[in-house]
Amino acid sequence: MEKRIFKTALITGITGSGGSYLADYIIQSHPEVFLHGISRWHSTGTDRNLENAKEKAKVHECDLLDLGATIRVLKEVKPDVIFHLAAHANVKASFTNPLSVIQNNVMSAANLLEAVRLAEIDPVIQICSTSEVYGQVDPKNVPIKEDCPINPGNPYAVSKTVGDFLGFVYFRSYGMKVVRTRMFAYLNPRREDLFATAWAKQVARIEAGLQKELLHGNLDSTRTLIDVRDAMESYWIAAEKCRFGEAYNIGGPTVIKIGDFLDILKKKAKTEIPSRVDPTLLRPADVTLQIPDVGKFTEETGWKPRYSFEESVEYLLEYWRKKVKQERA
Repeated sequence: MEKRIFKTALITGITGSGGSYLADYIIQSHPEVFLHGISRWHSTGTDRNLENAKEKAKVHECDLLDLGATIRVLKEVKPDVIFHLAAHANVKASFTNPLSVIQNNVMSAANLLEAVRLAEIDPVIQICSTSEVYGQVDPKNVPIKEDCPINPGNPYAVSKTVGDFLGFVYFRSYGMKVVRTRMFAYLNPRREDLFATAWAKQVARIEAGLQKELLHGNLDSTRTLIDVRDAMESYWIAAEKCRFGEAYNIGGPTVIKIGDFLDILKKKAKTEIPSRVDPTLLRPADVTLQIPDVGKFTEETGWKPRYSFEESVEYLLEYWRKKVKQERA
C-alpha cells in the first residue's frame, strides 16, 4: 500500500506518557508536520512530559467528555491524522474506580469519533487500543492473533474493548478512516504505574539511599516487551500504511517472565536490592500470558523495532537515575 502523507497531526492525551513520546517522535522524524495535542485541565499527565516538544506542539485545553469543546478543536485544527491515546490506563486503579474509568474511556472514544463526523472532516483516526482486550487467553491461542476471542478481564480492558469496537462501527457505518492497534507491553519511563517503571524508579531510589527495599506485586506473568520509542513509531507507521477498519497487534520480540525482568534490574543495580511482595499491589484478577503474533502488522508495513531489549532496559534505568538525582538535589 502506498504510504499516506500527513500535514497536520493531532494527539489526544498529548501530555500523557505515551502521547508525549509520540509527540517527540513526530517532531524529530517528521518536522514538516504541524503537531497539535489535546490535554484537559485536570489531566493525569504532566507538562513536564512535553519538555522536548513544547516549543513545536500546540496544545489545546479540551476535555473529550465535552462534545462541543471537542468539535471546536477539530474544526480549528482540521487534522488529517488523529492519534487517540487519551485514557485512564491504570489497570489496578480500574478495579478501585471502575465506573470512572469506563465512563471516561468509553465516552472519550465515542465523543471523538462523533465529533469527527459532526465536524465534517475526514482524517485517518488511529484508535490506540491494548492487548488487554484479549484478557486471559487459552494457551492454544498463543501467540495471540487478531482473531483471538475478545475476553477482557478488568474494567480498563472492558473500556478499551468498547473504544476498539466503536472504531470499527464508525468505519463500517460512516466510512471513517479508522485503524485499530492493540499494543502489548512496553517499557515507558514516563509511566510510573507500569511494573517495569515502578521497579526502575525504586532501584534508583535504593541506589541513592532514599528507599530500603523494592515492593512488587505478582511476578508470575509472562509478557513481551518493546521500547516506548519503538511503540510510538509503530503508531505513526500504522496510520501511514495500515488498512482502514482492521485491527493490528503490535509488540516486541522479547518474551520474558516478570520475575526474570526484576532479576535483570537487580543485576544492573549499583547496590543490593532487597525486595518483597506488597499485597496492595496485587490485582483482584490478573492476565498472566500475553504473547502476540505481530505478523499481520509487520507484513503490511515492513516495520521492525529499532532498540534492543538491553538498550531499552538501560534507557529506563538511566531515566530514573537522573530523575532521582534531581529529586535529591
